[in-house]
Amino acid sequence: MNQMKKGISVAVAAMLLTAGCQNGANGGSAQAGPTGQAAGGDNGNKAVQEAGTFPITKEKTTLKVLAVKSPYVEDYTTNEFTKWYEEKTNIKVEWQFATPQDKQEKLNVILTSGDLPDVIVGFGVSPAQQMVYGQQGVFLPLNKLIDSYGVETKKVFEMYPEIKKATTAPDGNMYSLSGVDRNPHAMLQQKMWIYTPWLKKLNLEMPQTTDDLEKVLKAFKEMDPNGNGKADEIPMAGGVQDPLTGVDSFIMNSFILNELPDQLIFDDKSNIDVIINKPEYKKGLQYLNKLYAQGLIASESFTQNNEQLKAMVEKGDPKVGVISSIIPQVFSNIAGTRWLDYKTVPPLKGPDGVRQSPYRYYAFNGGGFLITSKAKNPEAAFRWADALYNPEIGMRANIGSEGIGWKKPENGELGLNGQPAKWIRSMPFGTVQNNNWMQTTFYHFTREMFEGLAAAPTEVPRVLYEETTKNYEPYKTKQSQSVPPIFFNESQSTELSDLQKTIKDYVKEMSTRFIIGDASIDKEWDKYLKTLDSMNLKRYLEIYNEAYKAQYKK
Repeated sequence: MNQMKKGISVAVAAMLLTAGCQNGANGGSAQAGPTGQAAGGDNGNKAVQEAGTFPITKEKTTLKVLAVKSPYVEDYTTNEFTKWYEEKTNIKVEWQFATPQDKQEKLNVILTSGDLPDVIVGFGVSPAQQMVYGQQGVFLPLNKLIDSYGVETKKVFEMYPEIKKATTAPDGNMYSLSGVDRNPHAMLQQKMWIYTPWLKKLNLEMPQTTDDLEKVLKAFKEMDPNGNGKADEIPMAGGVQDPLTGVDSFIMNSFILNELPDQLIFDDKSNIDVIINKPEYKKGLQYLNKLYAQGLIASESFTQNNEQLKAMVEKGDPKVGVISSIIPQVFSNIAGTRWLDYKTVPPLKGPDGVRQSPYRYYAFNGGGFLITSKAKNPEAAFRWADALYNPEIGMRANIGSEGIGWKKPENGELGLNGQPAKWIRSMPFGTVQNNNWMQTTFYHFTREMFEGLAAAPTEVPRVLYEETTKNYEPYKTKQSQSVPPIFFNESQSTELSDLQKTIKDYVKEMSTRFIIGDASIDKEWDKYLKTLDSMNLKRYLEIYNEAYKAQYKK
């Protein structure tokens, strides 16, 4: 699932933006105005029915849709939801696809060539792209369409006003609709998992502080908890493919708020700042260095991918004690049973009393639906998208039809929240099928929807729900602590691109060197700070604050 967040690659955005400016005449040739109306065509005169009613158009209307093809959908043309939705809306989709691997390249080519579809769905078009191509007229503003036809969109904005604000560009326009996923476990992604049979064997309590964790890891290393007579235990391991598996991901929150991937915070004057030059960040690195120096962190943690991490966990006798990860599937085989013995570690209280779990208040998949200047009937295109927010339609589009994708409880099953269940999943996510679109388009999944799911005690949804609500929700951060998504204009995006890559690459290199002891934190910290200054960290933050104030401080 694509997420509109601060961490979307600015480098990619800059590349697309530059190309877009060079070909602006082609991209904006359909003469779309700020009202969200475009030049008419064959479909332009076909009436759009009253908001919230179906079919959407009296006469059959064709909608050209560019989407990212799901590997779990057999054939979009013969797909059961495609046929059902066409009958309901009277809108026939002509599909054009990119793959997950080439989507950015394909989007760039299409935007710069002027050979546009009517709508673009599922690409996670960045705020920078939305703003530049929106102002060129390539993407139509949705504001008036939302006002006139946004029955379901208005409900989403009422439920999550922060999303409306975060998807409104500084020019006042909204160019996209966003996917909303309020699965509780996905809102609190930074988790740590511990192999509990070792705790029981060594008569150890679940760690509650950073000091506790150090003691537990030392016991794992020295006391042969897997009982094979070999010193083969790995107290803690991680990886580099997923930032959430980094050894610093979870632990750094015991020292300073570590919201990934950009590690931004607000200072005491409500200005955007970074954590990477703060004394608390230094303390976090010193703690990790202390663990590493004692052989408590696997050296492979700084080079291995997810598959290598999973092999480390699964191969032979249990060897890995502690891992940071959003879900067990990243580090373990859920078709097996070993993952069931890993339970979450609650946020650890640091030496200064800090105990927190970053809550993703702005968790939405932005840039999920955009109307281009080539759309012959923008009103019909918008209504087609707006209805996908409807709970029943969204369920059918993404989970499947009743009886195939899901079924109603019949035997008094309980939902994740302990109340009577509302639905049971019949088709696991990731099944190759031809019944639904499997999250090809944006969607709206409420917390209540997830809580109404029936799942056995050992099924992943229940494990994640219970671990999250028990260990992380009590420590979730406040919304005022989170830096929201930000729209950058073309010049800001271009300048930020180079600065961000230079700074992030250097921080990644030095944080690793500090942890493994290749560089001395005590001796080289000042040099590290001076290097960040020389990389123009000041200007980097100025750009963030300029863009933030333009969007949020009007």
